[in-house]
Amino acid sequence: MNYDELIVVTRRLALEAGQKIMEIYNADDFDVKVKSDDSPVTEADEAADALISAGLRKAFPDVLLVTEEQSASHSIKGDTFLIVDPLDGTKEFINRRGDFTVNIALVEAGVPTRGVVYAPARDRMFYTLADGTSVEEAGPFDIETPGATTPIRVADSDNSALLVVASKSHRDQATDDYINKYNVSDMKSAGSSLKFCLVATGEADLYPRVGRTMEWDTAAGHAVLNGAGGQVVRFDDHSPLVYGKEGFANPFFIAFAPAVDLKEA
Repeated sequence: MNYDELIVVTRRLALEAGQKIMEIYNADDFDVKVKSDDSPVTEADEAADALISAGLRKAFPDVLLVTEEQSASHSIKGDTFLIVDPLDGTKEFINRRGDFTVNIALVEAGVPTRGVVYAPARDRMFYTLADGTSVEEAGPFDIETPGATTPIRVADSDNSALLVVASKSHRDQATDDYINKYNVSDMKSAGSSLKFCLVATGEADLYPRVGRTMEWDTAAGHAVLNGAGGQVVRFDDHSPLVYGKEGFANPFFIAFAPAVDLKEA
């Protein structure tokens, strides 16, 4: 894989998909359907999926591609693949709350090694460089010419005063019970894969997820967090979260800065 080309292509596709998503988001109305798993899907999900899929297949025709909107037709036949969630945070999108993202990642040997997360309504974009380190690019964004980037790094966490981020749409008692094991100075709520990025930039120390997610929901944010020095582990045994699983479903997990003293589930 040519990582330099990958970063150029995925950054451009994320921005182009973000433009399409915002056109629909800012319209007076848009169609919402319900998928077989009872999750919502909008015309923005489908338009962004088509745009990103076409771009990736053209640029990397020999690399397996997995996308949320086409996942029923996918199976993993290798340990290297591209994985896409064209619109993570569909509920945030439908409710016009802004915390939704475009996510494109490369998985190698079960690990998300490169990724881009773009939050078009928040004007924030995070991605890994060819060397695997992570940056945040400052807007406004030009599709062809990258703007100034700032390296991002997880916090040197203070375990007596942790900053925790949790899901805005999927918060529950089990999540609160786990968070209460820590000395928390502040809590944030955020939607979509932005939670990984808040840990990656040091704006939060810990993101526990006690709920259903799929690999396309997490891979790009996981890659960005890896590149910023963070980690993502399974909730039950603190082993690394791996990708390429049958059915693409994730176990519960914890994303965190390594200075955090993790508590048992």
